[in-house]
Amino acid sequence: MQESFTSFRAEHIQKSFFTRNFFSKKKSAKKEVLKDICFHAKPGECIGILGANGCGKSTLLSILAGLQTADSGTIFYNDIPLFSSTRPFSNLCPEQTGSVSSIKKQDAHALIGYVPQEPPLIPELNALDNLKLWFAGQPQPLKDALKDDFLSILGISEFLNVPVKKMSGGMKKRLAIGCCTAGNPNILLLDEPGAALDLPCKERIETYLKNYKQKGNAILITTHEEREIRICDTLYILKNGVLSPYQYDGNIHHAAAEILRQTDSSSTIK
Repeated sequence: MQESFTSFRAEHIQKSFFTRNFFSKKKSAKKEVLKDICFHAKPGECIGILGANGCGKSTLLSILAGLQTADSGTIFYNDIPLFSSTRPFSNLCPEQTGSVSSIKKQDAHALIGYVPQEPPLIPELNALDNLKLWFAGQPQPLKDALKDDFLSILGISEFLNVPVKKMSGGMKKRLAIGCCTAGNPNILLLDEPGAALDLPCKERIETYLKNYKQKGNAILITTHEEREIRICDTLYILKNGVLSPYQYDGNIHHAAAEILRQTDSSSTIK
């Protein structure tokens, strides 16, 4: 039986990339994208991360999902290290006593749902066939989710037989969220889920996220959308590699000004 979710936190995450100017003979320069990133997400909490394009928001979520490695730092689930700092998805096993030194790769996948900006879908398959892949041959849970659970909130039944390559952006985004939460993860990472979507689609996603929170799960979302900012309990601004707490006063123009203030315009890392 899965242990109850109590916390998800990151401590001292750092990440650098080497950048090179191809028009000069200078050696590659080291660019610090994430500097000593720390946060703590509790059950039922939505954390929003704001920042200019290219500031490193997508890189941070990718590290939290275990798809990229950090240069240093640790990610914890219920005070247990979730990934090795030197490679994604540590495969250390629980000790004989039952205590856990690090969470296994397959367990980490079950704990975290990650929805990147580009939906992880197979274009030639329809919505139902994509869902079947993510539900791993469990037809009854899939039927239940489509009828009365999270897939019904997202309205995926409306386009089950539509191939991904013929879907609108909103359909793809809703399907991607449905696929990535197929295992009922306690943590949901979303990279700008409302970008370029119409209002009805944004409304469905917002309803889903509120429902997900109410079940005691945690959400981390990168966003530029005012309506998504409003559902966040805690906000941070990522700027020049530093994650700083931000108190939103309800004025999106003030938030934009704070993001732009002293932002390093040379940053181009996602």
